Amino acid sequence: MGGAHSHNHDHHHHHGPADHGRAFAVGVVLNTAFVVVEATFGIMSGSMALIADAGHNLSDVLALLIAWAASIWARKPPSARYTWGLKSSTILAALANAMLLLAIGAITYETINRLIDPVEPEGWTMVWVASVGIVINTVTALMFMRGRKHDINIRGAFLHMAADALVSVGVVLAGVAILLTGAVLIDPIVSLVIVAVIAVGTWGLLRDSVRMALGAVPDSVDEAAVRRFLCGLPGVSGVHDLHIWPMSTTETALSVHLVMPQGHPGDTFLHDLAEELEHHHAIGHATVQVETDGAGCGGCS
Repeated sequence: MGGAHSHNHDHHHHHGPADHGRAFAVGVVLNTAFVVVEATFGIMSGSMALIADAGHNLSDVLALLIAWAASIWARKPPSARYTWGLKSSTILAALANAMLLLAIGAITYETINRLIDPVEPEGWTMVWVASVGIVINTVTALMFMRGRKHDINIRGAFLHMAADALVSVGVVLAGVAILLTGAVLIDPIVSLVIVAVIAVGTWGLLRDSVRMALGAVPDSVDEAAVRRFLCGLPGVSGVHDLHIWPMSTTETALSVHLVMPQGHPGDTFLHDLAEELEHHHAIGHATVQVETDGAGCGGCS
């Protein structure tokens, strides 16, 4: 038997979470300050839309803190107990952030009360405060824009901030509409729309994080293509016990048994195989067992 392990750290490929410490720090400070301001003015002006948006922003501050902590833990070196390190903490963080956003029942309850017993909010307060939110959330989202394609943990932070910017736009429009029409029901209706946006935006993150937590093959990897590639290797007559799973939100591992009746092909074969899996199939950690007797195992057709 033999093992192939790919742990190359060249500039072409991404291994492990990138350091977004500055983006997290700026995002946490700006959004925490804005939550205090928005909640205060929401209560003073009687705007449920502002209060709902402040609640959403508060959940995003917690989400940023969770994602930030996970990105730090993921870079810790392996230990005797955690032989992979704490890489999977980024998966748990993404799952926790998705669950965090589902805690919107209190906002929904209060909004329904406002529909039954409307309170006239101050339109100009809604417009000015939400306008500040647009700027803060857009700036924060842009800081996570590049990393969102490679890391679901960073993608969660980006989506939270981008959604907040759009929600703040909705609050501004609601404030303008109230000023123009005097229709006080616009405020709780916009609040319900905010809740719906949160729920819809959360679903994708929740689905993907649950899949990763359960060890599903990452979306970036085509299991069928990997199997075809392995079956097409010289000397391989069968492939079995193929497992592909996420080690973290940015790293993928593979283990497989290759049936090679002509014997072990040597270390060069294993090294080239690991390189191919990494460069063309986004699998950075591969363990391969070579067998010469494939009796009872499925062959490659």
